[in-house]
Amino acid sequence: MTPGAEGMSASAALRDARPDLSSLARSAQQGGKPEVEALLARVREIAHRYARARLATYPGGQHLADDVTQDICLAILGALPRYRDTGRPFEAFVHGVASRKVIDAQRALSRAPVPTDEVRDEIDEGPTPEEKVVQWSEVALATKLLDRLPPKLREVMLLRVASGLSAEETGAALGMTAGAVRVAQHRAVTKMRALAERRGEGGHG
Repeated sequence: MTPGAEGMSASAALRDARPDLSSLARSAQQGGKPEVEALLARVREIAHRYARARLATYPGGQHLADDVTQDICLAILGALPRYRDTGRPFEAFVHGVASRKVIDAQRALSRAPVPTDEVRDEIDEGPTPEEKVVQWSEVALATKLLDRLPPKLREVMLLRVASGLSAEETGAALGMTAGAVRVAQHRAVTKMRALAERRGEGGHG
């Protein structure tokens, strides 16, 4: 096994060893502050990656993703005392909340005026303008390709790739088996690759 493969296997094993969200939710309901904080830490990690991927091409997307992540965590925290385990995985509940909060943010942005007179005085030590253009182009292309996917395939890619969930966790969130998630991810990647090639050949697909 190569060093890279060993690293990936170790990372996957470490991730799989963590309690799932449903277990964390039960512990949070029955426990105290440490259990609640453990749940929110996982929710925050998943929600931020999801929001960042969905809002990447919007103005101020990074800061907006931070705000939306906070809204998601607050919504989960507020709903936790009333949450009842009906056999539906907690991942599905979190995904539903995250999806609604992101959509709310997108709608608010579409109605908000775009500021034109804000000038930032602080020194920007981030990427150069040229690097930002390249990064933005890559993000914009990926977002356009994701938007061309059927909704189910798009959500699979967002949860698996952007949020870093396992096939099992993604399946729990979307009501699919892990095997179906892997098949859907393969279909999504194949379709995105074909769309990208068509764009490269001058098509608008």
